[in-house]
Amino acid sequence: MSLRKVALISAGSTSYGKSLLTGRDLALLAAKEALERIEMMPYEIQGAFIANAFGLSERQGHLGPLIMSGLGIPDIPASTIEAACSSGGSAFREAYINIAAGVYDVMLVVGTEKISHLSTEVATTYFTFGSDYLFEGACGASFPGLYATMAIAHMQKYETTQEQLAQVAVKNHENGMKNEKAHLHKRISVEDVLQSSIVAYPLKMYDSCPFSDGAAAVILASEDYLKKNGRDESISILGSGRAGGYGSLHSRDDMTSIRSSILASREAFNRANLSIKDVDFAEVHDCFTIAEIIAMEDLGFVERGKAAQAVEQGRTRLDGDIPINPSGGLKSKGHPIGATGIGQVVEVFEQLTENAGERQIKGAKIGMTHNVGATGGSSAVHIFTRS
Repeated sequence: MSLRKVALISAGSTSYGKSLLTGRDLALLAAKEALERIEMMPYEIQGAFIANAFGLSERQGHLGPLIMSGLGIPDIPASTIEAACSSGGSAFREAYINIAAGVYDVMLVVGTEKISHLSTEVATTYFTFGSDYLFEGACGASFPGLYATMAIAHMQKYETTQEQLAQVAVKNHENGMKNEKAHLHKRISVEDVLQSSIVAYPLKMYDSCPFSDGAAAVILASEDYLKKNGRDESISILGSGRAGGYGSLHSRDDMTSIRSSILASREAFNRANLSIKDVDFAEVHDCFTIAEIIAMEDLGFVERGKAAQAVEQGRTRLDGDIPINPSGGLKSKGHPIGATGIGQVVEVFEQLTENAGERQIKGAKIGMTHNVGATGGSSAVHIFTRS
C-alpha cells in the first residue's frame, strides 16, 4: 500500500506535575498552544485522537467530544485511545495512518492525564490494570514490582549494578533541570538514588518516575494540505511502528527485553529506510531506570548487556554520541500516562526546530520516540527528520 507523506507541523504542552485543573482543561491548554503556535484556526482540524488511560478516575470517559467542543468544533470526530502508558504513542500512530492513507489531511492528537488527586495506593493500583491484573496485580505484583523483577533479571544476566541504574536517574534529572515544563527540577547524585527509600528491590524512589498531571498536543498534516495552504513542512515523519507483546511478564521467555519494542522499531526503521545509526537522539520510555537500559538494547543503540556501561561512560548525555531523553524523560520530566507518548513527540519537535534551549542537541537532524504500554504489552516507535 502506498502511503502519503505526513508532516508534524506543530506541538504544545502544559507543564507536568500536580495541577488543580481537570484532564479536559489541561488538554485544551495544550491543544490551544499547538494551534496558536502556527496560527491555525480550530476549524481546520478534520479529526482527532485523544490519548487517555485513567479518565474514569475523574468520573469522565468519552473525552473526545468534550475537548472538541471546548475548541469550538463539536462536529469534528474524536476517538479516545487507551493503551496504558503507550496511549500517546498509539494515538499518534492512528493519526499518522489516517493521514497517510488519505482519510484526513489535518489531525490533532492530544494526550492528557489527571491523577494527582489519587492516593499513592490507588494510583499504583490503577497502574496494575495495564498489565495482567488477574495473574499479577491481584496477586500482589505492583507495577514497580514487575519492573523490579526485570531489573533483577538484567542484573543476574548482565551484571548490571544498582550504581549504573542510578546513573540513568542522575542524567535524566540533569536534563530535566534544563526543561522548564518538567515535573522534577532537582539535581541528584548516585548516592542520593542509592540512599532513597526502596520501592521494590532493587528499585528505589529515585529509580522511579513520578505520578504526573499534564497534557501534550501535536498537529499532523499531509503534504498535499501544506502545498495547498502555503504552509511550511516543519518535520517529516519518516517511519512509524507499533507492535504488541505478552501482557503478562510471567508469559515471557526473556525478562531482560521487551519484544514489542523490538518489533515496533523494526517496522519504523523499515518504513523509514534507515538504521539506528542514523538517529541523532531519542526519547525512550524510562518509567524506571531499568526501562531505559532495556530500551537502549531493544532499539539497538548498544549491544545486549552494554547499555549500563554506555550510561556510565556518559555516552547518553546531551553531549554524548547517543543522547537519550534530552527532555528529562519520564523520570524527571514526568509521566502523565496518556500524555507521555505525545510529550515525547513534542520534545522531538522542539529539538528539530531548534527550540529546546539549554538542552538543545547540536546538529540534530533525526529523532526517535519510543513509548511502552505497561511492561511491554504494546509499544509504539516513530522516527522524524527536520525538513
